[in-house]
Amino acid sequence: MATYQREVRVDAPLDEVWAFHSAIDGLEALTPDWMNLRVEAMRGPDGDPDPEVLSPGTRIRLAARPFGVGPPQRWVSEITRREREDGAAIFEDVMHDGPFETWRHTHQFFAADGGTLVRDRVEYEFPGGPVGRAVGPLGWVGFEPMFRYRHRKTKELLERR
Repeated sequence: MATYQREVRVDAPLDEVWAFHSAIDGLEALTPDWMNLRVEAMRGPDGDPDPEVLSPGTRIRLAARPFGVGPPQRWVSEITRREREDGAAIFEDVMHDGPFETWRHTHQFFAADGGTLVRDRVEYEFPGGPVGRAVGPLGWVGFEPMFRYRHRKTKELLERR
């Protein structure tokens, strides 16, 4: 399985960065316009159609149409883990029925000298069996612009407060 990882230091307290990433508004604010992302539906683990916090069991039906080309790609993202302890926090989401054979996105947050270190790690596998696995390492070509944007936007939105 291929892995992509990127991190950024944000000059904002862990509590603020964690709260921002804990709601669907954070996902929408950090997705580049060129992805044309739409949240089609969301359901919390208790059935709430509009949960305030993305807790384990929350399922989000999404559609994206990168650069407005082709039919929308649809998938369900499920929050599978969410933990917070002194000075660190983590949550994970997995993709169901989407464009990747496997997708696990781990979001890690660490308090660091009055700011927060944000680390994104994606473990993924393209469809297509052996061919998909062979081209997996090339995934960074698509991930890097998106995560560079997400990290720049995180700094822009949270460091202004």
